[in-house]
Amino acid sequence: MRKKIFKGKVLSLSVYKLSIGGRKVTREVIEHPGASAMIAIEDGKLLLVKQHRYPHGFVLEIPAGTLNRGENPRKCAFRELKEETGYAAKKMTPLVKYYPSIGYNREVIHCFVASGIKKVSGLKLDEDEIISVVKIDFKKVLKMVLSGKIADSKTICAVLTYAMKKKIYV
Repeated sequence: MRKKIFKGKVLSLSVYKLSIGGRKVTREVIEHPGASAMIAIEDGKLLLVKQHRYPHGFVLEIPAGTLNRGENPRKCAFRELKEETGYAAKKMTPLVKYYPSIGYNREVIHCFVASGIKKVSGLKLDEDEIISVVKIDFKKVLKMVLSGKIADSKTICAVLTYAMKKKIYV
């Protein structure tokens, strides 16, 4: 049995009463449509966005965005890269997907590698987005992840996975 407790713009909260292995349990679950994020590198520099994330303030992270209802994660990645950075990509290659909070959240984040990127426009931000684009040498970003200066989970997962696949070490 599912009871929806809250429905917001981006997520909702439901309480599930179910039976697992003969035991009755209750689970509170955040319902989220998922997101796409991407590694985009130009001349050895990773495109990052400096974005205000209340209550943490401004953080550096890879471009990303929430899936629209029924949207394919790859299409979302193309859309969000252009909206948040003004860059278009010729190709999006799957990198890794993961559940950022698997114990209570349905969200899955699909990470891609954008290739053939080219600046094509200005930013097209949502009303509540406060974003600027920053380009940082990939090895420097990797050091920032390893030192804890970058704490965003999608950026950590994507940067470390990409570094391991490409055998990039610091």
